Amino acid sequence: MNYGMFRTAAASLKLKVADPDYNKKEIIKAIDRALEENVRLLVTPELSVTGYTCADLFFTKALQESAEKALGDIVRYTDEKNIAVIVGMPVPFYNSIYNCAVVISGGEICGIVPKIHIANYNEFYEKRWFASGSQFKSCQDITVAGYKTKIGSQLFDLGGGAVLGVELCEDLWVPNPPSSTLACHGANIIANLSASDEYVSKAQYRKELILNQSARCICAYVYAGASVCESTTDLVFSGATAVAENGGMVSDGERFSRESVITIGDVDIEKLNAQRQSNMSFENLSHGEIGFGRIDINNDENDLKYRFVDPHPFVPADDEKRRERCQEIFNIQAAGLAKRLEHVGSSGAVVGISGGLDSTLALLVCAEAMKLLGKDNSDILGITMPGFGTTDRTHDNAVKLMELLGVTTKEISIKDACVLHMKDIEHDESVKDITYENTQARERTQILFDMANKHGKLLVGTGDLSELAMGWCTYNGDHMSMYGVNASVPKTLVRYLVKYVADISDEKIAAVLYDILDTPVSPELLPPDENGKIAQKTEDNIGPYELHDFFLYHFVRFGFEKEKLSALALKAFDGKYDKETVDKWLGVFTKRFFISQFKRSCIPDSPKVGSVSLSPRGDWRMPSDASYNCFI
Repeated sequence: MNYGMFRTAAASLKLKVADPDYNKKEIIKAIDRALEENVRLLVTPELSVTGYTCADLFFTKALQESAEKALGDIVRYTDEKNIAVIVGMPVPFYNSIYNCAVVISGGEICGIVPKIHIANYNEFYEKRWFASGSQFKSCQDITVAGYKTKIGSQLFDLGGGAVLGVELCEDLWVPNPPSSTLACHGANIIANLSASDEYVSKAQYRKELILNQSARCICAYVYAGASVCESTTDLVFSGATAVAENGGMVSDGERFSRESVITIGDVDIEKLNAQRQSNMSFENLSHGEIGFGRIDINNDENDLKYRFVDPHPFVPADDEKRRERCQEIFNIQAAGLAKRLEHVGSSGAVVGISGGLDSTLALLVCAEAMKLLGKDNSDILGITMPGFGTTDRTHDNAVKLMELLGVTTKEISIKDACVLHMKDIEHDESVKDITYENTQARERTQILFDMANKHGKLLVGTGDLSELAMGWCTYNGDHMSMYGVNASVPKTLVRYLVKYVADISDEKIAAVLYDILDTPVSPELLPPDENGKIAQKTEDNIGPYELHDFFLYHFVRFGFEKEKLSALALKAFDGKYDKETVDKWLGVFTKRFFISQFKRSCIPDSPKVGSVSLSPRGDWRMPSDASYNCFI
């Protein structure tokens, strides 16, 4: 299986200026190296057959004929080889010369794409030699190196949902790049054959252009730049190569190498197409005057070798980026709560504090909202409600944190009320089943709602995104509140949000928060063990949250099927989880996700903070009774 992936490569070549025969051999070497790695699309630099810096030599018959002969040899070399190759060369056509990308595969020239925007400023004088491809209002017939083909703006169907569009260097740097139009016509891979020289700060700017265009077009962008082997008469080239995908860098090649460089990246075509299909603002145009052809490439297998898969897609790996992400999310949560409190005229907030991560984060958000509203933390009523499974550690942390934050505190034991309720419903309290557990969750919620009513405050919910996805909440228990500040924050990110606040807090508050961070995740609805420690650990029951958050992200955002979810997880968690473990918890996730939709269909309002949200009013619409049979 290829898991919707397509292996691409950008090559910067060791060449000789104005020596097509030599350059042909280097291109063939690059093809061989690419084939060894099962690359299906190889992109070489602008004018790679001749070199970019030939200047007035482009006018000479000798160079033109030598380039055409070299091209013919390259075309023939691709016969019966499972790859598409794009080379750059000058192409004479009637009264003009065009700077072109020649798309080759299977011993044929599949099409020729001329450069549209001819650079002619500062160090560039391309209009001296080349005409603009904008002269072609539609594709024209042309014969090059003995092969009949088309010249003009074109798309190439590579199979498996991959559609290739081509632009050259300066085309990317203009206000309306050809790739934007090509993407609207269906291209999800853009190849750019380039010869961008270097000077201070240009490399970073070029990289940002590539990333931004790949994001704007929701596409993969394969960029191949001319190497240091070009003439240094006035300019120096670095051989920049890159494979980007929807704003992210898949592979970034070495610059200033004196040998050929091949930068390989596996791009996720299925992911790109899924994002386009769900983005109704992405314009889809008919092909119109753009040519369209098919290239037969066998893309049956992909081992994800050149694909980094982030095991924690909700959590940036970089410390600074993670801190910035947490700060932004925390501000969004607090701003949303402050607006709701202000709108309903509430005197403050009520929040149930268990000493666990979720309720801790909710309390911290409440404190930040009070600051925004100019209120005192005493306007927060924090209630701890010890039950049958409450441990001294969580209880003490809850009490300490509320005291240190200056919250109005209240402790209400739920044990007697739960015992009475179980007696009323004729449930044997020695039977520690779901009724035993949910009785406690609903009793706590009843207390919180009634206390909110009594004191004219807003009940703030604590449940997070991962719990909603898995249905790991009691219906009309902790599932319900008046406003849920954590509902689009996944469990793997909750931890880092609490850590973010701990890192910027005073020593005493930080000490409590760090201990909460070190506490096992548990609803504490079953009695502690003989040592008074938490016996009911959530991940022992439903599996690792890091796996479930991984499945959640890729399923909700991109709709991936189980085989791909499993393959990506094995790549992301290589060495940590084996296939049997991954598939086991993937099955648990899928079933629980489907059967729990009825809980998500009636959740309270909550602020969206990231790209994945399960709000029934916004991002996720799903019938409560959908079958999961074709998803497991």
